[in-house]
Amino acid sequence: MPEERSGEHEGKDRPLTVHQLNELLLICSLVLLIAVAAVRISSRSGLPSLLLYLGIGIAIGQDGIFNVKFDNAELTQVIGYAALVVILAEGGLGTKWKEVAPALPMAVVLSTAGVAVSIAVTATAAHYLVGLEWRAALIIAAVVSSTDAAAVFSVLRKVPLPTRVTGALEAESGFNDAPVVIIVVALSASGPVEHWYVLVGEIAMELAIGAFIGLAVGWVGALCLRHVALPASGLYPIAVMAIAVSAYAIGATAHGSGFLAVYLASVVLGNSRLPHAPANRGFAEGLGWIAQIGMFVLLGLLVTPHELGHDFWSAVIVGLVLTAVARPLSVLVSLAPFRVPWQEGALMSWAGLRGAVPIILATIPMVSEIEGSKRIFNIVFVLVVVYTLVQGPTLPWLAKALRLGGSSDAADLGIESAPLERLRGHLLSVAIPARSRMHGVEVAELRLPAGSAVTLVVRDGTSFVPLPSTVLRRGDELLVVATDPVRDAAERRLRAVGQGGKLAGWLGTNAGV
Repeated sequence: MPEERSGEHEGKDRPLTVHQLNELLLICSLVLLIAVAAVRISSRSGLPSLLLYLGIGIAIGQDGIFNVKFDNAELTQVIGYAALVVILAEGGLGTKWKEVAPALPMAVVLSTAGVAVSIAVTATAAHYLVGLEWRAALIIAAVVSSTDAAAVFSVLRKVPLPTRVTGALEAESGFNDAPVVIIVVALSASGPVEHWYVLVGEIAMELAIGAFIGLAVGWVGALCLRHVALPASGLYPIAVMAIAVSAYAIGATAHGSGFLAVYLASVVLGNSRLPHAPANRGFAEGLGWIAQIGMFVLLGLLVTPHELGHDFWSAVIVGLVLTAVARPLSVLVSLAPFRVPWQEGALMSWAGLRGAVPIILATIPMVSEIEGSKRIFNIVFVLVVVYTLVQGPTLPWLAKALRLGGSSDAADLGIESAPLERLRGHLLSVAIPARSRMHGVEVAELRLPAGSAVTLVVRDGTSFVPLPSTVLRRGDELLVVATDPVRDAAERRLRAVGQGGKLAGWLGTNAGV
């Protein structure tokens, strides 16, 4: 008898049985399959996928089909932070420096002065129009002033816009999380809020530390990956993500902005022409999708649908002021020194997309047990859902109405490098896109440096060894072998020809160099 009771007690202590684990894996796989199908629906409808993922979480959660009760705001915040790190890493790896660099000053001002203007206007409306206390009004204003990286990356990369607009909006979404997190944490702390000048100094210090660590980790990581050949190609994407995540960890440990650190480190890695670069981006994109799905579903579980009706109109009013007044005014103030055309300013005002980041930040006052924190969460949740439904699908229409089309510049080549360690060389796989000026160029006219050569051309599913007189076409895939000393020069030359044609260099074309 005592042995049986002991066995029963041990069985109860086990947190998860094999049968329960199988059920959990089945549920998770079904949710992922449904979410993948939701991606297809969102791409056809133009709706940001976050709404569909939130819908899945709401359907599973309280008041839903399975009535799963989940109210752990602290766990949601931790998982949300982890997911945001992955999403920022994926966004940074896909950011092209040549597009972001010209818009970097605008993005910095939007992420700082623009956020301050947005908080001031939105908080005033939340206090006087909705009746919230000043602390709650400021928290809501700070939370919703941050544009969402996942929403911006997923929507803007499908809309052909001028590179300056896309670069500014993408960089802003990567930068503005850092100051907003600091502000929300300070406002949610117990006791009196710090003086504004102390808070500004803290924000500046954390941003500086995060920027330095992000750039340093990215540079060192890229240097190592370019000079240390790993034994398997599948290790490169893992190493890239590990370096990006380590930038967040080091930055946060050093009391800097980990979010800014991970984004900048990923930008450096993504623009360093690492081995297997397309595979690295593909792996990061897959992890980014998983992070988004898990984060949005969890946020949908956390919300209690029947409580949202009480705060619906409050959220609509705050969102209307944010969208129609605060965001346009913040863009106007931030872009005033840069003489941006009004059409671009109008589009950037409307493209301040919100997503999961404001909802995650709304869990901070819940964890800190600030009075009225549940109402803050509900208002932010409704605001994000309603105005994402309005802004996301109408963004392409507005861009067309404002006659803001994409750049007509030649498309950059897709070049993947695989190191040949024992042969002390590299195998470059080059894809010629439709708008590349490499179309019509003969192999001999590439003028590759000595020590490199085009060894194979794949055209319409057929591969052949090219002659010096072989004319390259759109859609061709080339295999270029280069020795270690000339690998970088060969890649720079290929990119230059892709941008400037056969006369690149002679006409001063240095694209991609």
